Amino acid sequence: MKLVDLQVFTLDETTLISTANRGIPTRRRKMGVNGHTKARAGLVMGLLAALNWQAAPAQASPTLSLSATTHSNVATEASLRAAYGTLPISFEANHGQADPRVKFLARGHGYSIFLTDTKAILALRQPKRRGPQHGSTILQMELMGSSAERQVAGIDELVGRVHYLHGNDPTMWRTDIPTYAKVYNYSVYPGIDLVYYGNQRELEYDFLIAPGADPTVITLRFEGAKRLEVDTRGDLVLRMARGSIRLQKPVLYQEIEGTRQVVSGGYVIKGADQVSFQVGAYNKGAPLVIDPVVVYSALLGGSADEIGFAIAVDAEGHAYVAGRSESSNFPTSKGAFHSKPAGAADVFVTKLAPNGGSLVYSTFLGGNSDDWGHGIAVDAEGHAYVTGGTHSAKFPTSPGAFDTSSNGDRDAFVTKLAPNGGSLVYSTFLGGSGMIGVTVLP
Repeated sequence: MKLVDLQVFTLDETTLISTANRGIPTRRRKMGVNGHTKARAGLVMGLLAALNWQAAPAQASPTLSLSATTHSNVATEASLRAAYGTLPISFEANHGQADPRVKFLARGHGYSIFLTDTKAILALRQPKRRGPQHGSTILQMELMGSSAERQVAGIDELVGRVHYLHGNDPTMWRTDIPTYAKVYNYSVYPGIDLVYYGNQRELEYDFLIAPGADPTVITLRFEGAKRLEVDTRGDLVLRMARGSIRLQKPVLYQEIEGTRQVVSGGYVIKGADQVSFQVGAYNKGAPLVIDPVVVYSALLGGSADEIGFAIAVDAEGHAYVAGRSESSNFPTSKGAFHSKPAGAADVFVTKLAPNGGSLVYSTFLGGNSDDWGHGIAVDAEGHAYVTGGTHSAKFPTSPGAFDTSSNGDRDAFVTKLAPNGGSLVYSTFLGGSGMIGVTVLP
């Protein structure tokens, strides 16, 4: 059952660089570090990023060579973006980074999903909207009358790990969180399991009905939809405050002796907000799969003035992607929705395997307000160097850093991540009393 089918938006280089320049003032600055060391950073904002970091002691000037994409790597960047869009969804186990009711959570382009024992909460983001609700549409799908024997578990553990470095108190950080390709909700009804899976463009869920189980007991309650209707094609249409969500007529089938046999069926609306399935004649001695497709018909994902990426590639071919994450927090009550636990947006850093087919790690850096990443580079040891801007007074910094406190409404930052992405080698504010950002230095 496809829960969301999303298009990955693409931005050309001109738009991205223009976007970055709108987001960060282009002011050239030189800064001394601890009275002895001078730092010079050069950034090209947006998808094409280059960063050179030089450390100059009093009598010597060794240069640290960093790798980043350049204008000659446009094809590489495009292929990486395409690969990122087809990565399997990484379902994170909840290790305290979300509401305790959440068992697993995942993010895709333009949406986030939170899985509890009985609910799937889908947060669909819309572009060019600001404020606490951030233009998001919330749909909750609840399993009515589900079994008390249900169990939620991650299946097919992935190599990728997720790290949350939120705020300036390391005891509150959550690191080395495992991820899974699928989440099974076992025994949601007697003899019926529910499985979630997908990739960055779409999220799917299927009902798996064991031989002898009764599929007609499945009842879904939708909260957040203003009206439910089944159209002439057999699609279930959920009319939302913004746009609509269409659950296409379900495909029901059985695999018998290696052959897929289609079973007739459709939606049955029960009351104002509940839906079940009508199932035609089938072989009750064989498993049955119910697999509808869900399409969100409003605009989704980021826009040119919301998100920009920077990409660096190391010698082994790993891609390091940095940008701004509009990650969604779990809705705590009806109608209540906040953009994320720390602030309105986070910096994200994602490392991809050389073939682009798997995640190595994703790290979220943020404080109590807006944060964004616009430049990234990587050294030979796999350290990622990230720079961007922050409105957060509690942006994560390291002990003994050049500047551990915010200097104004907006500061630049420079962060060096450990090779596993799970800890800071150093992180510092850079700025004065006014708005400061990063820029390109010759």
